[in-house]
Amino acid sequence: MVCGLAPVPKHSNQVMINGPAFIAGVLFSLLLLPGIAPAQQHPRYKIALIDLMLLKRQKLGALQLTKDLGADGVEVDMGGLGKRVTFDNQLLNDSVRQLYLNKIKELNIEIPSLAMTGYYAQSFCERDEYKQSIEDCIKTMQLMQVKVAFLPMGVQCDLVKQPGLRAKVVERLREAGKMAVAAGVVIGIETPLSAEEQVKVLKEIGSPGIRIYFNVADAIGAGRDVSKELKTLGRHRICQIHITNKDGVWLENDPAVDMKKIKQTLDKMKWSGWLVVERSRDAKQPTNVKVNYGANTKYLKSVFQ
Repeated sequence: MVCGLAPVPKHSNQVMINGPAFIAGVLFSLLLLPGIAPAQQHPRYKIALIDLMLLKRQKLGALQLTKDLGADGVEVDMGGLGKRVTFDNQLLNDSVRQLYLNKIKELNIEIPSLAMTGYYAQSFCERDEYKQSIEDCIKTMQLMQVKVAFLPMGVQCDLVKQPGLRAKVVERLREAGKMAVAAGVVIGIETPLSAEEQVKVLKEIGSPGIRIYFNVADAIGAGRDVSKELKTLGRHRICQIHITNKDGVWLENDPAVDMKKIKQTLDKMKWSGWLVVERSRDAKQPTNVKVNYGANTKYLKSVFQ
């Protein structure tokens, strides 16, 4: 059971809601989410890799590779989406899921989040059917005791380039937020908006089940000061952080990223949680997974741990 959440039947297609006792469990779960967890419960910062970027999308080998590269956990992808109603998600298969649960226990690593990266290319705001994919992700989260999901708005719901979609995005995220709150989890959204605008969007959504999955590369790419953006959002609005920049050089060699300043900012904010390594691959060897992610993990641990 996840922080007092009611168990989900293995073959149910519905997210469980269970009266007043369940609401109490939800409130307790929200207390333990990244960004507001008591410092004594776990190290302030943990480093995670991404199975998709390790070229092992929903492959068990991503867990061992994560351990070998020295990370504390790995974000697991929900699988491809394409024109399907929902994700090609093998983790709803009891036997596959149990292999994952057994392996993370064996390796002493964690799965901090599930990623709905299918929405990078597919339109969350304009697809006829979106609720089933959200429901499946939340159900998988419950079954795997994962508290955070990553939901990118993607190129088709870019509110900077297409501000006219804002009302529809807010409406759908409000529905997704209701589903997340009922399950005691959080969906972290990634948008190219400034921190100030993201705060406004969160207020329009009005749900504690929707927060920001902050992306350092987006802020840098838009010419914004990362530390100022973090402070504008505030610790309670940030569920996790993609801590890398665009590809080109490793983080330790990137003059655009002042990682020590970012840590100082997060320290002052009293934020705690998962820092997720997405890119910052060396342009000279972009496909060398072990070298790139090993180097960035080692560097981040030297700064944050």
